[in-house]
Amino acid sequence: MANEEVEAVPMEPLSPITQLLNVPSLFIVITFGVKTKCNPSAIVEGIKNTLIKAPHFSCKQVVDSKTKGELVWIPVNVLVEDHVVVPDLDYPNIENPDQFIEDYSSSMANTPMDMSKPLWEFHILNIKTSNAESVFMAKIHHAIGDGTSLVSLLLACARKTSDPDALISTTTTTTKPIGSTTSAWWLVAMFWFMIRVTFITFVEVLLSLLTICFLRDTKNPLTVNPNSVRSWKVIHRTICFDDVKFVKNAMNMKVNDVLIGMTQAGLSKYLSTKYDGYTVAQKKRILEKIRIRGAVAVNLRPATKIEDLANMMAKGSKCRWGNFVGAIIFPLWIKSENDPLKYLRRAKAMMDRKKVSLEAFIFYGIMKYTLKILGGKAVQAIGNRIFGHTTMTISNVKGPDEEISVFGHPISYIAGSSFIGSQAVIIHFVSYINMMVINLSVDTTTIPDPYQLCDDIVESLEIFKSTIQEKGFHKTEV
Repeated sequence: MANEEVEAVPMEPLSPITQLLNVPSLFIVITFGVKTKCNPSAIVEGIKNTLIKAPHFSCKQVVDSKTKGELVWIPVNVLVEDHVVVPDLDYPNIENPDQFIEDYSSSMANTPMDMSKPLWEFHILNIKTSNAESVFMAKIHHAIGDGTSLVSLLLACARKTSDPDALISTTTTTTKPIGSTTSAWWLVAMFWFMIRVTFITFVEVLLSLLTICFLRDTKNPLTVNPNSVRSWKVIHRTICFDDVKFVKNAMNMKVNDVLIGMTQAGLSKYLSTKYDGYTVAQKKRILEKIRIRGAVAVNLRPATKIEDLANMMAKGSKCRWGNFVGAIIFPLWIKSENDPLKYLRRAKAMMDRKKVSLEAFIFYGIMKYTLKILGGKAVQAIGNRIFGHTTMTISNVKGPDEEISVFGHPISYIAGSSFIGSQAVIIHFVSYINMMVINLSVDTTTIPDPYQLCDDIVESLEIFKSTIQEKGFHKTEV
């Protein structure tokens, strides 16, 4: 590389999860809608002052002959301008800007990363859409970090719109102290909890191992054809986050429970349309026999403050960074239900079970020791089986609760898509202020009508809301 020269510094080995994700086609695309026209010079300068100082943004991967050909990170001198793309477009003749942004995102998704240089790039498009004056997109390989760490890092580059010098706020959770008068009952509850954790973890880990070995999802309209040439289509829809909170409060559950419930209801409706030639009873029997599971990434690091990430870039301080995630396999409730709220109840029941399990930590441990004993290719083989034997990937990232600016650009919305594994459906939910963006990435050779699938997921939230209002048991958020 002409502008990137290797420095004489120690090499850093790839982590277990980085080895798992170290494929040119596995990366994240984060889209920022901007309220003003983009200033490329300001974005370049912002990257130089922040991201370029973060681990692995100024590194590339090379083969270390001392470790039997394993890949390692090695620092290089980076010319930021070479990683910022400003396409020369005929803006006045673009008839449908929203469609153009979708097509541009899809083109990025179908273009593998160049693994011979630092694995990131920014694309700036000064095109006005229905909800932004311009757009810039960050394309970052999964080897640099998992979705949670990368979004958090980009938010650490942001500042409050109301106070351009202030970092965005972060929330922390606190636990209530247990009184001494309840200590006896606390010991009994703790003993019972440990029994539950042990039993549930054993069952979930066993199912994960069976999945790695041979347990596949049922063949269904969402199953990838292994002989087809994959073609990604990226779309997103914006819903009101307050509607999600309304359902959450009414059903006494978490936001993740609502999002999983929406996914289950939307998928059930979409799949039922694929069997229109059957009777209602036949459709119901078919859906009951379908086994569809989602691979869900779980953040294993302790809560990382935005201030810690900002200090890491500004002062080179230490911070838990990179790929530190486990994975769980989440069975989805695909049924024809007369009561739509059952999708929510089933989602909450399964989420509560998964929260007790240590499945994600054990998965990370399996990857770690597989890498030590058998090497990176064995880790990738396990990953191929996990994603090849399940149907989809689901994730949720909580964004800022207040308006922000990134590199001096006020943000109107944030969307994100991750391209991973050999699945045909990837769903990501990203919140920002009072909006929630549903990001849907599909393989169009398997799912030629992604808009219908996205509509079914969005419509499920409206059905939940109207059903709750009809039954009249919602409660007001305090």
